[in-house]
Amino acid sequence: MFHRLKKILAIIDADYADIRFERMDHTMISLSGHDLTGVSRNMSDGFVVRVLKAGGLASIAVTSEADLDRAIQTVIENAKVLGRSAVKPIRLAPTPVVRDTVLPTLDEDPRNVSIEEKTELLRRYNAIPLARPSIVSTVMTYREVIREKYFVSTEGSEIREDLITVGAGGSIIARDGTLTQDIRCAVGGGAGFGIMRGREKHFEERIKLVENLLRAKPVVGGKYNVVLGPMLAGVFTHEAFGHSSEADEIEHNHTIRERMKIGSRLGSSILNITDDATTSGLLGHYRYDDEGVPVRKTPLMRDGILLGRLHSRRTADSYGEPLSGHCIAEDCLFAPIIRMGNIFIEPGTSTFDGLLHTLGNGLYLADPKGGQTAGEEFSFGAQYGYVVRNGCLAEMVRDINISGNMYVTLDHVTAIGDRVELMEAGGTGGCGKGSQSNIRSGMGAPPILVSELVVGGV
Repeated sequence: MFHRLKKILAIIDADYADIRFERMDHTMISLSGHDLTGVSRNMSDGFVVRVLKAGGLASIAVTSEADLDRAIQTVIENAKVLGRSAVKPIRLAPTPVVRDTVLPTLDEDPRNVSIEEKTELLRRYNAIPLARPSIVSTVMTYREVIREKYFVSTEGSEIREDLITVGAGGSIIARDGTLTQDIRCAVGGGAGFGIMRGREKHFEERIKLVENLLRAKPVVGGKYNVVLGPMLAGVFTHEAFGHSSEADEIEHNHTIRERMKIGSRLGSSILNITDDATTSGLLGHYRYDDEGVPVRKTPLMRDGILLGRLHSRRTADSYGEPLSGHCIAEDCLFAPIIRMGNIFIEPGTSTFDGLLHTLGNGLYLADPKGGQTAGEEFSFGAQYGYVVRNGCLAEMVRDINISGNMYVTLDHVTAIGDRVELMEAGGTGGCGKGSQSNIRSGMGAPPILVSELVVGGV
């Protein structure tokens, strides 16, 4: 394959060019209640060509090699047009020439597991909630994505990397009279099919939560001191802070870019945030991004001070900052964009019970349920929570929304738990940005104590 791609690159008249070829095998199994609603397997492949010419950088995707000659001429012309209209010519930060093949280390290869066994496993997990009289329905999906990627550049890099993700999850829906509640469930990751086995306990725990939600009262709105559970704290870190750490996201927003200067104090002195795509088996793991840049563990915040950000080769040159290896694509239909790998808050020193004791009176809120960010403002739902009295969990509450300003909230983190939890893949896809909606990206945190957080409710 490398020889074939190098022959294609050899005909491109440009200052720089790279080509990525990718084969993708996507399996999906869907259940709605007791009904099997879909079993599909789609295999696709394609090429993405990027060209730097006369100060402009352009890309094009094709699914047929027969279309490459015409596509190459088109992408060269596009790069010239972009170069003529650019305020300053685009340059790419230098990166080492790499020749490497990376195959994942798997506890069990999903390619060796039959579709019948995968379907039966999903049915077995789905049957656990449906056996309960309070559960009126479920929506469950098994999703498996196998990507075989080849990257070649005119600088001499030749990289093959395979990525495999498996996951199952969805919603469990409970009803009592006219009151309906739902809870999300998710198991999966990037270490192989082994993570899918023996997960009955996860589904049983989610059933207990949704049944308890039927008896819970809506939270009373107000300003509270709260402990955020690991998944909710992880989503806050990803959505409110992480996207602002992607260099292209703030590149033309002068207000946020000024606020996000390296060396600026953005959070409390105990807060440390890192993006680490280097750890094998995690959802957002990879060795090389889709520009052929080795990914590195990237400290983003240390002691509340902004220490780094995530870059492509173009933005690293534009900002004058180090490469991080975070320019990745969803699949062979897209050029790469800057994305988080696995972003998380570093652990602190408090046990969970210690956090509740420090909190005294307030709320414990857990698990994300949708949300949005707009600049430095955020609003997220929480699937459930508990009133905390005298350092102990009391009655359960529901219908929860939290909102606030990113910088104020980061500064109001007053204690951090000692154990990080990372979100599993589930069956519902990855994170979206721009036109790419399913990029592998992990997130997590320890539980954190935040003071004076606005909680919406009744």
